[in-house]
Amino acid sequence: MDVRSNEPFWLVKNGIIHSYPSLRTDSSCDVLVVGGGITGALMAHACVTNGYETILIDKREIANGSTSATTSMLQYEIDIPLYKLKELIGEQGAIASYLACRDSIYKLESLVKEIDSLCGFKKKESLYFAGKSKDVKWLKREYEERKSAGIEVKWLDKKEIRTIYGVDAEGAILSADGASVDAFCLTHDLLHYNSKRGLSVFDKTELKKVSYEKNFVKIRLSTEAEITSRHIIYCTGYETQNMMPEKIVQLKSTYAMVSEKGDRHSEACAETLFWNTDSPYLYMRTTADGRLLVGGEDENFKNALRRDLLLNRKKEELEKTLKKYFPDSSFIEDFCWAGTFGETKDGLPYIGTHPKYPKSHFLLGFGGNGITFSVIGMDMIIEMMEGRPNILSHFFRFGR
Repeated sequence: MDVRSNEPFWLVKNGIIHSYPSLRTDSSCDVLVVGGGITGALMAHACVTNGYETILIDKREIANGSTSATTSMLQYEIDIPLYKLKELIGEQGAIASYLACRDSIYKLESLVKEIDSLCGFKKKESLYFAGKSKDVKWLKREYEERKSAGIEVKWLDKKEIRTIYGVDAEGAILSADGASVDAFCLTHDLLHYNSKRGLSVFDKTELKKVSYEKNFVKIRLSTEAEITSRHIIYCTGYETQNMMPEKIVQLKSTYAMVSEKGDRHSEACAETLFWNTDSPYLYMRTTADGRLLVGGEDENFKNALRRDLLLNRKKEELEKTLKKYFPDSSFIEDFCWAGTFGETKDGLPYIGTHPKYPKSHFLLGFGGNGITFSVIGMDMIIEMMEGRPNILSHFFRFGR
């Protein structure tokens, strides 16, 4: 599946950081991680840290799928507001999901420091603003729900938003917990760090067939080599839908653009993530080198050709929307690209086992929280393999 258009900003900016061979000889391991994006890299790190002999494979080059197209906004805020999520799954699961996403940002910050990554991780605030006056009522309710859950938030009125951020909005929730990162760079840094600790990494190596034995699985690869492993962990993102008998995700096309260096924006913009209550919503942040990165204009995914043909039209719509809400900013487009992502019915990931696949676990961080869900899930999968299920296992399970 083609999950992005050509030349996303991160791929061009970073170039080839590290390269890996394809796997041509039979091998064995405790854990096979399938997928070499940010999710697979995090999962492989957790496996190596916990003493598992681990192999990671990807059918593409490392981080060349969705990870190269992500806008890498790290938010605790799930696509479904907290008050609605409570109605869908109950108070316990909703609050636990939000708090776990918040805590994952700080866990990732510690991880970045541990491996001495140059991924430009930066702590930021997050401004969730009302795109229309009719949204203010429920947004205030959302503010109260988050505050009562112990999340550090502040309500800003129209005047405050305009004065501080230069944003035309009717009201907003300002959250203390957020961050941004270069996920492409972080993926490479994680894999390079762990390859020195025993992780074996292979790209252009596609899983073709899995045979389930009593105590292990045999994996036939596109290179004709075989891997014998005790466990398989699938970190294959939106493409995993092709493996599932049931529909788990609604695929979407999304569009993003990044400005030239030095475009005009308020100083507060550099310290803040922005997204709004529109559907589809606009999202924006700055990059480590001072560019504006803007995304949105999502629509249901039909096919990669249609997605990419709409790129110029979607870019123009994004520019108009940006000017509407950020009237004083300037934006000269340097790169634009399209990608495919997925939304679940409750905004939550799928993390755990599936009855169709023995000796297998799935770490699928869908939606706008893909990276934070992956940080949560890397520990959850280890706990599951060791017979210590996490409370969130119930809420992130298949068949819910």
